[in-house]
Amino acid sequence: MPTTKERINVTLTADMRDAIEQMSKRDRIPRATVASALIREGLEFIEDEYWARLALKRDRKDAKFISHEEAWKHLSK
Repeated sequence: MPTTKERINVTLTADMRDAIEQMSKRDRIPRATVASALIREGLEFIEDEYWARLALKRDRKDAKFISHEEAWKHLSK
């Protein structure tokens, strides 16, 4: 059966395999779904860290503040 999702091979340590297996049984969902959700959460965490670092870099006493509407106006150009 064709799928729109891409498959990848991932090598897991025994601890990671066991954790995914336990989560799979607990939530009654396939191991691949658990692994995919964990990867998604990891990517979101990394993205959050990026935006937090950028915000800290821009957070200065002399920072110029603009309205939400103005910010989106600049982004749409």
